[in-house]
Amino acid sequence: KMGNAESNAYRNHLSRFLPEEQSDIDGMFDTLAGSSGSAGAKNGKATKKTAYTRELLPEQMTLRLYNGMKSIDLPGKSSGLSEQIAKEQFVIFMSNLLKGNADEKITIIMRMISKAEGPVKGKQIQEFTEDLIMSVVHVLSYRKELKGWNLENTRDSASGVKALASQLLSELKLADGTKPAGPQLMETVFDQSVIEDWVYRVPQISIFLSAIIRQGLHVLHSLPDQTKDIVNLVPSSKGIKGRGLVSLLDIPSIIYINSHLPAEVQHKWQLLFSSRLHGESFSQLCAHIVKKGPCLVILKDLDGYIFGGFASHSWEVKPQFQGDNRCFLFSVLPSLAVYTCTGYNDHYMYLNHGQQTMPNGLGMGGQHGYFGLWIDSDYGKGHSKAKPRCTTYNSPQLSAKEDFALDAVEVWAVGDIPESTGTKGKKSILDVDPEAQAFLEMAGKTRQSEGLREPVEEDDDDD
Repeated sequence: KMGNAESNAYRNHLSRFLPEEQSDIDGMFDTLAGSSGSAGAKNGKATKKTAYTRELLPEQMTLRLYNGMKSIDLPGKSSGLSEQIAKEQFVIFMSNLLKGNADEKITIIMRMISKAEGPVKGKQIQEFTEDLIMSVVHVLSYRKELKGWNLENTRDSASGVKALASQLLSELKLADGTKPAGPQLMETVFDQSVIEDWVYRVPQISIFLSAIIRQGLHVLHSLPDQTKDIVNLVPSSKGIKGRGLVSLLDIPSIIYINSHLPAEVQHKWQLLFSSRLHGESFSQLCAHIVKKGPCLVILKDLDGYIFGGFASHSWEVKPQFQGDNRCFLFSVLPSLAVYTCTGYNDHYMYLNHGQQTMPNGLGMGGQHGYFGLWIDSDYGKGHSKAKPRCTTYNSPQLSAKEDFALDAVEVWAVGDIPESTGTKGKKSILDVDPEAQAFLEMAGKTRQSEGLREPVEEDDDDD
């Protein structure tokens, strides 16, 4: 028992948590204190090296959390003498990070970036951000929260961690509004107010920290207060499991691209087409993606560049532009970025096949002959023309060369696939014979077999 050591600050912080959350936090502290296996555990302290967190979190992140907790000054205690974390420090840390305002969060984040007080260098922020992203991937994988994705069916996460960290760091700007980049960024010194502004503008930092604590330490992870951000951090994936296929995307890029999708489709991705599974043919591509609702088209060129676009509407084969201003283009490799609509024109998405007079292929942004992203119907080649930027999306050239050779294509439906096309492969007689269907409808008969279709099983792919 800590007895009279419980300060007002401690009680105030504890009162931010609901009763069931308080017992969650208490239990976590006891587990950490107990598993440290030291004499310190007996008097309610958690020491630096806890075996318990070692599997849950990479060591660098455990150390950063420890430094964050240590940085909390307790009134009337001489700081820095004890290696151990007092329960008060633990509770105040949890309260500030999970329930705190920007001020409370930022002080702790500064200590997690650097043990020393004062401004920090870009390189230190980069290391912190990479540790943060790596820990999120680690925790979600350890807790089996990757929802059908795993480290085997996605691209290597290491390059994705670096790419996402660079993307988040590109938002760091000094008080005068300049954004240092490249080697200059690494040496630039940033003070607390600049980092506070950055954390405020880049929601991923707080979301990732919250995910590491809730999922990693398993506190407050199942309570209704858990933010939707964490629930939809990774979409559930359908159609890739057990097919020996490695996606063109890695976990960090999936998290980042998913966060830019309209909220109502962030919960689920379903593989519609992969050139490695379904063959390298434009008519196969069309057959698999038409009328399947919003989807992501991802390309890899022979130089290893990976990029793509989000189509906000079902693809339809027709000689007009389609879609709306929710469409965007993106790049995954060599850098991770999303390019949204400029409002300059409405050339969002285009799909045409078998026409004499209009270009045949799949395109997004720009104009005929100068698309931001284009796959030719003569499958295997495409272009990304942007001199200097694509008019529709303000995106740069996404491929290594303006005219590129295609290495692989992947298309994912996002959200729930429209009812009429949700059952693939299992066609009823009425699908096969549209005349029979039309005749029944004319006769006023409803489609009896509609309700009798087999439900499509998870990962039940019978292409």
